[in-house]
Amino acid sequence: MAETQATKTSEVRAQAKWVRCSARKARLVLDTVRGRTVPEARTVLAFSTRDVAREIDKVLRSAVANAEANHGFYGDDMYISACYADEGPGLKRWKPRARGRADRIVKGTCHITIKLTSLGARSPGKSDKPVAPSSERAKPTPSSPPAPEAQAAAEIAPVETKPAKTASEAKPTAQGEAAAKPRAKKTKQGKAEPKAATRPAPESEKVEE
Repeated sequence: MAETQATKTSEVRAQAKWVRCSARKARLVLDTVRGRTVPEARTVLAFSTRDVAREIDKVLRSAVANAEANHGFYGDDMYISACYADEGPGLKRWKPRARGRADRIVKGTCHITIKLTSLGARSPGKSDKPVAPSSERAKPTPSSPPAPEAQAAAEIAPVETKPAKTASEAKPTAQGEAAAKPRAKKTKQGKAEPKAATRPAPESEKVEE
């Protein structure tokens, strides 16, 4: 059974009492829809794998119906401003154990409350745009360009030039090094004569001492 009540002109409240679910399990689902718009919350609850999501969806639909019928709001233009689950009375049950004993089971209940607020009632000071980090906001502004007089003085200032090296100090080039090397002798046909190979004299030619 769901009871609806309007606390403010821009806020609508709906509550379901004695829901057969523990408050801890209900809070896990309520945390996923808190702060979302009504269409987004319905989508999240439709794809939730927890059984208590069906009960939360009923409370949400009851709050939307109350806002549209009694206060003239449009459901899709509202968001969940608050939602919570309070502890309810526990149902005492028992289960059999070994040697004829019995253990007690406490089946918890909870009271689910959802509050809807119109999107136009949000505080104007808050904006959804992300705030720039402090490092970017603290960047210094670009310095002003130098004065024309200082720029002209820098252009007129003499530039130091290193003296050029003399021919004696200059290192020999690759062409000069190639010219200094002796060239092989050429024959009339223009081919270089191969050098005679020096071979050791045979033992028979050696002079006996």
